[in-house]
Amino acid sequence: MTASVTIDFVSDVVCPWCALGATALEQAIENLAGEVSVELTFKPFELNPDMPAEGENAIEHLMRKYGRSAEEVAAGKAMQIARGEAIGFKFDLEKRSHFYNTFDAHRLLFWASQEGRQIALKRALLRAYFADGQNLSDHETLVHLAAEAGLDAERAGEVLVSGAFANEVRELEAFYRERGINSVPAMVLNGRHLVSGSQSVEYYEQMLRQMAQAPAEA
Repeated sequence: MTASVTIDFVSDVVCPWCALGATALEQAIENLAGEVSVELTFKPFELNPDMPAEGENAIEHLMRKYGRSAEEVAAGKAMQIARGEAIGFKFDLEKRSHFYNTFDAHRLLFWASQEGRQIALKRALLRAYFADGQNLSDHETLVHLAAEAGLDAERAGEVLVSGAFANEVRELEAFYRERGINSVPAMVLNGRHLVSGSQSVEYYEQMLRQMAQAPAEA
């Protein structure tokens, strides 16, 4: 009998460590197919909720927000690229010129979860941003990516223009923030176990096996 695990993956679509964690987790889930059944849902977190529509230069943003030197920013990018290559996720951080506001992307992801296409959209958003440097606050870009993920483009446009699911996203953001999640990626397994940070495929496989074998708690 296949054991089951639920995962709420709290993340942002402009977070490189979230991209690495999500990619590694999906590989772990695939590797354990037939052994562990996983229900994966992406939950919203905004690294920069006050980011203006035009965004901010990526290098300047990292230096300002985290107090890093240009050399430290470059070293961080090199580490992310190497980690990505090891698991098959492409970073082109020269194209990733800016950080953008991601609230509308999260609204679209919330809608996509209702349509059964959230994981496909999440993949499309991460690739578009980290490999192609696209602006994830631009509605035309988001509609195109939604269609690429198998969603109805016209309905995607309606969601974005109408402001639909804004309250739901805000409530989810507050829910996880109130529970102490202030950095991402963060995963909540079976509604009670927290795993923070971006981990390896092997770590996620071990974690999933342990969760699948753990006795149910009241």
